[in-house]
Amino acid sequence: MTPSLQALLGIDYPLVQAPMAGVQGSALAIAVSNAGALGSLPCAMLTPEALRSELQALRAGTERPFNVNFFCHRPPEPDAVRDAAWRDALASFYVEAGLDMAAVPAGAARVPFSAEAAALLEEFRPAVVSFHFGLPAAELVQRVKGWGAKVLSSATTVEEALWLEAHGADAIIAQGLEAGGHRGMFLTDDLTTQMGTFALLPQIVRAVSVPVIAAGGIANAAGVAAAMALGAAGVQVGTAYLLCAEATTSPIHRVALQSDAARHTALTNVFTGRPARGIVNRVMRELGVMNPAAPAFPLATAAMAPLRAHAEKQGSGEFSPLWSGQNASGCRGVGAAKLTRALAEGLGGSTA
Repeated sequence: MTPSLQALLGIDYPLVQAPMAGVQGSALAIAVSNAGALGSLPCAMLTPEALRSELQALRAGTERPFNVNFFCHRPPEPDAVRDAAWRDALASFYVEAGLDMAAVPAGAARVPFSAEAAALLEEFRPAVVSFHFGLPAAELVQRVKGWGAKVLSSATTVEEALWLEAHGADAIIAQGLEAGGHRGMFLTDDLTTQMGTFALLPQIVRAVSVPVIAAGGIANAAGVAAAMALGAAGVQVGTAYLLCAEATTSPIHRVALQSDAARHTALTNVFTGRPARGIVNRVMRELGVMNPAAPAFPLATAAMAPLRAHAEKQGSGEFSPLWSGQNASGCRGVGAAKLTRALAEGLGGSTA
């Protein structure tokens, strides 16, 4: 019999706060965990020093289980031709802003999970470690499980869910097409394979024997109830937390989430090189949401960063990744604990 998510993860409510890099730190995760759900810390953009600091804050701030999330993508090979094409695509924006393209730094701001990260985590032994873009090497998965942590990862197709189960995932996040931020897809680059949450969820539930967590477009108690009715063992919510006091969402991003613009989101690769859902803005419109010149993830970020910084100094989000799911209607400027309890009202008898 499939264990309940509460029993598996040691939480009161089968609710997971989605890890959202760039818009949160440990404060949001602590608030959600202390409210009885599973708070999450995005770690893919943290240096080892920053990761240690955040883990220390989590340990000091909560005695409840929390989740640490990492990417496990394969670093791309440099491609000079594609990089040149990308710089050409951005050249007019640089001229308009008076920026020097030659000053763009090389390198990537997101690194995959490694033995070094595992060694650091082992000092703190978090109860849950989750991954995006599949799973890391088998020996790293086993190392994480060696201290008793449960392993989660996102699936965007039934095939990915079956792969994750076969490779050691203790629970699977069924990430529907509505979800904000990066698609977790890892067995294919074909966007036509991507399904909405309520189409994907029951198919994954039927296909695997581990608990399945629904994610994408769920913003309130009614959405939670609907996901549970379709067989979810729990629900992951991200976008709804973006206006919470504990989130570090920028003022520009907060304004966008509360505007009519939030009703139009799209999958785009122009910010990082990998499909991710955000509010449509100028750079997405003018480059096309999926631009073939964008370097492979995460290399597209470097040349976009100066344009973003310049625009944000002017109070503009037209070059910023305004990540958001298709349903921003649940965004509320309240404490994360209050929002968590409101979401939990959709669980009915599914609480501990």
